[in-house]
Amino acid sequence: MSHDTDPTPVVDSPNGEDGVIPPGQPSGTATDQDAAAPGTPDGERRIQELESALEEMREKWMRAEAEMQNLRTRTKREIEDARQYATQKFARDVVEAAENLKRALASLPHVTEGEDKLIARMREGIESTERSFIGILERHGITAADPAGTPFDANHHQAMAEQHSDEHPHGTVIQAWTPAWTLHGRLLKPAMVVVSKGSPAPDKTDG
Repeated sequence: MSHDTDPTPVVDSPNGEDGVIPPGQPSGTATDQDAAAPGTPDGERRIQELESALEEMREKWMRAEAEMQNLRTRTKREIEDARQYATQKFARDVVEAAENLKRALASLPHVTEGEDKLIARMREGIESTERSFIGILERHGITAADPAGTPFDANHHQAMAEQHSDEHPHGTVIQAWTPAWTLHGRLLKPAMVVVSKGSPAPDKTDG
């Protein structure tokens, strides 16, 4: 047995009644998406909003990337500084030993003809030890500088005394009792120096 069929789709109406959708008419009503379709005023405004949001996100990303790069650079520098200067306190103590070797040499009598062989061998031994020790320090970035004859620098020199001098201008280091020690260019210990006060003022006497 055959039955007649109607190809037109039927939907339930909101009132409970059956409704027929005319051919070519989409089901449902117009939505916000339809209102904001490209080419419409709402659609153009929506595109501008999205483009503005995208540009804002792009600027935030660029700032975050720049901050991250700065952080990486700063961290790398701090790690390198920590590696180079981790032994700073130890190095400061070590240079004391180097200065003691210098003092030991200075305490020996000056070289004289026919001097006691024991003193000569002692001097040679201390000099050899000092040269070797200084070489080891330099290989590890610890260096000494004698500032005698240079302008006084409060960042690297400590004035222990002042005296008049006709040979040295005012503010010049006349003598360094100890050198200025540095570790990879950073000051470990300032030089103990004597600073010139310049030529003494001439005496004013009545003729």
